[in-house]
Amino acid sequence: MELSTHILLTYGYLLLFAWILVGQLGIPLPATPILLAAGALSAEGQLSFSLAMLAAMAGSLVADSTWFFIGRRHGHHVLRILCKLSMEPTVCVRRTQDSFGRRRQVTLMFAKFVPGLATLAAPVAGQNGMAFGEFLFFDGIGVAVWVGALLLVGRLFGDALKRDPTLLNWAGRFSGALLVLGVVGFVVVRLVRRRMMLKQLFAARLEPEELKRQLDAGELVYIVDLRHPLELLPDPFTLPGALHFSPDSLAARHHEIPRDRDVVLYCTCPSEATAAKTAMILIKLGIERVRPLRGGFDEWKRLGFPMDAVQMVNPSLETAETL
Repeated sequence: MELSTHILLTYGYLLLFAWILVGQLGIPLPATPILLAAGALSAEGQLSFSLAMLAAMAGSLVADSTWFFIGRRHGHHVLRILCKLSMEPTVCVRRTQDSFGRRRQVTLMFAKFVPGLATLAAPVAGQNGMAFGEFLFFDGIGVAVWVGALLLVGRLFGDALKRDPTLLNWAGRFSGALLVLGVVGFVVVRLVRRRMMLKQLFAARLEPEELKRQLDAGELVYIVDLRHPLELLPDPFTLPGALHFSPDSLAARHHEIPRDRDVVLYCTCPSEATAAKTAMILIKLGIERVRPLRGGFDEWKRLGFPMDAVQMVNPSLETAETL
């Protein structure tokens, strides 16, 4: 907080705008300390609360608009790159896409408060074909709530410091240790979960060439496409004979899955995470011959193997039907 306060006093609103802009573009600059510091300084009259809020909102909206148009132009390829940087890529993109399929306006208004969702909401909105004016309106509401809440907390802390300066010593003594312990615990838990998932994934994967040989030989294979409906927009194709299910609906209808043949699952997420997670659920339900496809749809497409065209439907309607 002390460092953030010194920087703000030196460079003012321009720094606040640039800091939030760069942080929201993906560079790891934490926005919370700088906004709390700005709020505290507004209590001392050294910064204007309203100008600080406008500067921070402008930086965030510029960054979000940039991601919106990147998502519209490059689609799920950008989402996959962002998801690889997430601590839990198993669910990051699908959770965001599901939120947009059901309640995209509400998602934008609260995305800034949800780790992972804050980064992915804007490009998913662009990929989903949302009108820019609609996006800017609801994202603006979300940014105003996020920035305003942090500035207000800082302002209240600044007011409390004016009444009792010893609060700063108490806060400095305990808040740092709690923050470090919380961050370390969060990171360790996520890394352990991800490591366990990857071990099970690599043990069960099926090579695309092996699946191609099975299909060419006429073997019976039950192929399931786990991609989100939005992912079909840029690539309206599927593997030969594949059936499209969401992970939840597939698990709910597991009694319809044949037990006398291989069940091959594929997606477009990093490290076949959705396919691996769904495979483990099906194994617990008694379906033993289930395997995720290595590289998923993208690897099958890269190898030039045959695909079937998909008849497109409204992705929002299809998402709602799978809930």
